[in-house]
Amino acid sequence: MRLGITERALSSGFDAIGFADATAPWEAGSRLHDFIAQGYHGDMGWMAVHEALRSHPTALWPDARSAIVLGVNYGPDHNPMAALDHPDRGAVSVYAQGADYHDLIKKRLKQLASWIADQSGAEVKVFVDTAPLMEKPLAQRAGLGFQGKHTNLVSQDFGSWLFLGVILTTLDLSPDVPSANHCGTCSACLDICPTRAFVGPYQLDARRCISYLTIENKGAIAPEFRPAIGNRIYGCDDCLSVCPWNKFASPHQEPGFAARGAYDLAELLTLDDPGFRARFAGSPIKRIGRARFLRNVLIATGNSAQPSLLEHVRPLLNDESPLVRAMAVWAHAQLMTADAFAQLASQWQAHEQDTDVLCEWERPFLATLS
Repeated sequence: MRLGITERALSSGFDAIGFADATAPWEAGSRLHDFIAQGYHGDMGWMAVHEALRSHPTALWPDARSAIVLGVNYGPDHNPMAALDHPDRGAVSVYAQGADYHDLIKKRLKQLASWIADQSGAEVKVFVDTAPLMEKPLAQRAGLGFQGKHTNLVSQDFGSWLFLGVILTTLDLSPDVPSANHCGTCSACLDICPTRAFVGPYQLDARRCISYLTIENKGAIAPEFRPAIGNRIYGCDDCLSVCPWNKFASPHQEPGFAARGAYDLAELLTLDDPGFRARFAGSPIKRIGRARFLRNVLIATGNSAQPSLLEHVRPLLNDESPLVRAMAVWAHAQLMTADAFAQLASQWQAHEQDTDVLCEWERPFLATLS
């Protein structure tokens, strides 16, 4: 059965496959507990709520016997960090530059799972990063790669660029040999982090991670992190990009993952809600909504040293979102002279007081003007 599943998976568009014993004990549950106990999960409350279910595959589904872990290569055909050299454009994490991988992989997983069920009569369940299942430890168990010091999966065949999906099944399938860790003394991923989000090797404080700050974080981004964010408007690939194992990576061959053009800050600043939804239809970016996305774009704008962008920022001082208004103030402060900003801020503050829409995100900025 294993051979048939492997052949079917590889002919269905998957680039890697491995098998793991879903019942075997592991340390991932205790590591997750420590991560949450330290508060490193930040505002991702769902991690704490579902901690027990995440602790082990059989906690999520007691009948599971085997895990079939599948990978799809999404390797870029360029250096992802090159985007950081263009301050007038936003840098978007490689995984989010094309179509939403959840949709593409889930469709393939369901087709493969249905075939397995038809062939064997076994029960199956599919997972693509949307349920309380820890895919990366399972992937290491299944021999697809190892979790590096940055906590992400490193494949010896695809480097940092492997999307994961899992099929849990009641079938008893012989497991693969788990991958050994090959980080050695390398600390490139830890050293490159702009916000020093790594507490130590294999320990991430998500509250300092640019991916968390620009995606999962729903509120204001603390001023201390804004300069380090640079022009990153959705996620961050620095720790992935510098991994030496990327020398074995190859560009993806999936049309759906093709990048959707450049992210010109001037254009992005003009997006209203319908425009945002249309621009990012079918993209992972759409899920954070316009307000959080423009928060990120405005931080990138403030870091751009491009005063010409101010004409696109000024209308956002009166945006309906208090989060957008607050970041528009910050962007102005970075791009204008002190005198010009003080004059503008005085006018804006009066307007905000008159309309009584001050909020907790804006007050710290206004307090600095007095």
